[in-house]
Amino acid sequence: MTLTLDLDGDLSAVVAEQPDPLLFATVSGAHLYGFPSRDSDVDLRGAHLLPVDALIGLHEPEETRSRMWDRDGVEMDLVTHDLRKFARLMLRRNGYVLEQLTSPLVAHTTETHAELVSLVPRLLTRHHAHHYRGFAGTQWRLFERSGELKPLLYAYRALLTGIHLMRSGEVQAHLPTLVGEVAEAPARLPELVAAKAAAEHGRAEVDLEAVRGETEALHGLLDEGQEASELPDTTGAHDALHDLVVRARLELAQR
Repeated sequence: MTLTLDLDGDLSAVVAEQPDPLLFATVSGAHLYGFPSRDSDVDLRGAHLLPVDALIGLHEPEETRSRMWDRDGVEMDLVTHDLRKFARLMLRRNGYVLEQLTSPLVAHTTETHAELVSLVPRLLTRHHAHHYRGFAGTQWRLFERSGELKPLLYAYRALLTGIHLMRSGEVQAHLPTLVGEVAEAPARLPELVAAKAAAEHGRAEVDLEAVRGETEALHGLLDEGQEASELPDTTGAHDALHDLVVRARLELAQR
């Protein structure tokens, strides 16, 4: 996967403006999924580290921060969570945050980021299938209402990511890669990806019943994959994540 956007200048300035250390920032959304349009926003996601005094006083901590700016007509969007909140999201069988964490499109990284990534295999469970099943269902309903190609591709992508995860124990969010990894991936997907490149909100020129049948079949494969998966029922990294959050916070306090 390659990202054609040069983010160094944008991120260096944004990182310098952050009141607290930025632990990582990666590209998510359509760029990560492998079907950005010419006018797609750039979604940056990550984690920051609040100091101890921000968490022990009477003021509510700024656990989530967002920053938006325009770069040559393209909207840039950076959303980060404090490390503790991000760790809690990781423990909730939330495939979305694990995709952000393991995204190969890295705009900013630290040793803490690398340590978080190393814990991902111990966090994966068969119940992550619920996340992908639910997300695909939400996107399918949006596609039915709007007729747009984007939510249809999001639905396909979520189902294939879930199937691949149940079978292989690997988080893979890139749709073109998934087409090659999942034998049952619909043959129409490369054509739809190419069409999506032309317009962010273009309509899906597809036979509704045909794609309905394909997504229903993928739901069935996800159910079968969950049933047969060798992934555990519970995460095995709670204590390791706790230790990492405490250690990172104390190291910041000692600087």
